Amino acid sequence: MRDLSHPLGSRMQVYPGDPGVEFAPALELDRDGAAVTALHLGSHTGTHVDAPSHTVAGGRTLDAVSLDELVGDALILRVEGLADREVVSVPMLGELPERVPAIVVLDTGWARHFGTERALRHPSLDPAAARLLSERGMHVLAVDTLSPDPTDAEGTSAFPVHDIVLGGDGLIVENLTGLDGLPSRVRIGVFPLRLAVDGAPARAVAFVD
Repeated sequence: MRDLSHPLGSRMQVYPGDPGVEFAPALELDRDGAAVTALHLGSHTGTHVDAPSHTVAGGRTLDAVSLDELVGDALILRVEGLADREVVSVPMLGELPERVPAIVVLDTGWARHFGTERALRHPSLDPAAARLLSERGMHVLAVDTLSPDPTDAEGTSAFPVHDIVLGGDGLIVENLTGLDGLPSRVRIGVFPLRLAVDGAPARAVAFVD
């Protein structure tokens, strides 16, 4: 089993405009007999799942998402050698099967920039590609970037890929890591906290020997 999640910690990188991350002792072992940490973070911190309600009015919140939707065979699409802010078009995805698994992972190699300014200049997915993948059976789009849509230093108010995937009652997983060397077909599980809100941090794993 391989962990595909970034560790959470104080002052880690977040999407522009999201709440900062702070962990602080609430109870201490020596003083209180138990250690408890107070957490301050947004629902889209680190490796996380976007529920439809993230960008869709009236969409499902994460507590209404079944874990069955987030565990299963996945297709990993590797697109290497990308420039900053390059858009991944349909031809760049290679030859796609007529039907893709419910989980599709886009591996751009950008996870290595997480925590740096360059993470904001990540590649994005062409909405036409997201639409094609959805038409061929994708229910969960997972990426190794801050977003499948472009990001700038102030964030963005335009989320066309989110609109396609979440608008179709699908799910988006962001900020995966550790995808190097995985086969193009692999079983993946993503396990978010069951929060009745628009998203939640998750532990993502690939089931490999």
